[in-house]
Amino acid sequence: MAEGVDVLFINPGDRKQIYQDLGDEFPAIEPPVFAGLFATYVRRKGCSAAIYDAPALGASAGEAARVATEDYAPKLIVIVCYGLQPSASTQNMTAAGDIARLIRAANPDAKIMMTGTHPSALPELTMREEAVDFVCDLEGPVTILKVVQAIDAEANDFSGIPSLWTRDADQIVPPSSAEPLLTDLDNEMPGIAWDLLPMEKYRAHNWHSFDHIHDRSPYAAIHTSLGCPYKCHFCCINSPFGKSSYRMWSPEVVVQEIDHLVETYGVKNIKFVDEMFVLNKRHVLGICDLLIERDYEVNIWAYARVDSVQDEFLDKLKAAGVNWLCLGIESASDHVRDGADKIYGNDEIKDVVRRIQDAGIYIIGNYIFGLPDDSIERMQQTFDLALELNCEFANFYSAMAYPGSPLYLDAIRDGTPLPDSWKDFSQHGYNTKPLANQHCSAAEILQFRDNAFDTYFAHQPYLDLLKDKFGQDVVDHIEKMAAIPLKRKLLEDNDAA
Repeated sequence: MAEGVDVLFINPGDRKQIYQDLGDEFPAIEPPVFAGLFATYVRRKGCSAAIYDAPALGASAGEAARVATEDYAPKLIVIVCYGLQPSASTQNMTAAGDIARLIRAANPDAKIMMTGTHPSALPELTMREEAVDFVCDLEGPVTILKVVQAIDAEANDFSGIPSLWTRDADQIVPPSSAEPLLTDLDNEMPGIAWDLLPMEKYRAHNWHSFDHIHDRSPYAAIHTSLGCPYKCHFCCINSPFGKSSYRMWSPEVVVQEIDHLVETYGVKNIKFVDEMFVLNKRHVLGICDLLIERDYEVNIWAYARVDSVQDEFLDKLKAAGVNWLCLGIESASDHVRDGADKIYGNDEIKDVVRRIQDAGIYIIGNYIFGLPDDSIERMQQTFDLALELNCEFANFYSAMAYPGSPLYLDAIRDGTPLPDSWKDFSQHGYNTKPLANQHCSAAEILQFRDNAFDTYFAHQPYLDLLKDKFGQDVVDHIEKMAAIPLKRKLLEDNDAA
């Protein structure tokens, strides 16, 4: 291992803690894209970097802390708190906090920073709760570099660094300025530092590989843009990026990174991490055209919105290897969807789903139960829509007030009970606690969600679809997944009462 690096980036996480028994086989093991991007940035500025990916390596918090203190001698340790999707930042904070405390116990002089969606949403609270010297309340790369430069200069005062929360004795000092967001992504942060990652450890989601269920690796996830132009009430994605922060890499640089992944690592399965890939016409079609020229046999999935999918995109997406689109359908209720900043009708949803499928592209439908104004009746309407659409895969979520979202601020204002610890923001965790609303208790929402999951993945029309499109191996795989129970303390307590 390298010694004496300028920055050690640590990706925290505990698959068992977050997914219970589902974590062993079914979810993806994804590369830490932001740690990889930040490593690229600081390297291009003349700093050395290393990455320790704890969940990919199956490492405990103790092992991550041991590696940080014994195998490396970093000037700065940055614990990068993101996840497989934006909300997953908060659920990783328990593991992140454990790592920080163990590093501090082993080396009281270590300089430790946290960055990511959750720390940027709650920087002062993170400083109070965690054994860290610094928290970055925006994106991160510029702030990280300036801290390393200040350490090199043997500075004792870090308070002038933009977006950096620091300590002065027992006082927490907020930043006096905001980090300038990178605008020239092609030249300043052109992709992920793949050579610092254990590429053999990563695997695609099970559904992503339905066409080749026993061939989920090698796998990679990349950004083609940063930020999101939408402001959904339940979403925390814009917390680290600020306002008006949507930026894109050029199609040429995106496809150069895919070239590297295919040619160097043999990657076939790829995720576009962007919160909204199918959006900007020039960007989407530019990437598609370059991939079509190369004729790679890649298997890509990306996010889209019902109101962003245009017919002229579909054939190009499919020809480029985009075999899956994830649609945030959320709810069947116009009233509930309006609160989620998604104003379109069920007929439009059905039409878009069918047009995507007619183009040969598979769909993951995302549904949320328990959003404000949701009731048992409205949740049932949402589930009925999911059964009718019969997408190739579906994710069912309970509404959760993630830090960084307006929904979190509403919950704090109204005194609505939140999960007892950060790990309990996990949708699949034992101690998860959805956000109650005026119509439903947290237990009612969670019970509905779990029943919906069980029903959907045992629904005969769905199993028939899988067998027809993907074969019996995939049906067997899904039945194995559906047979693994999720234990829920909230429902156990509710039954006992």
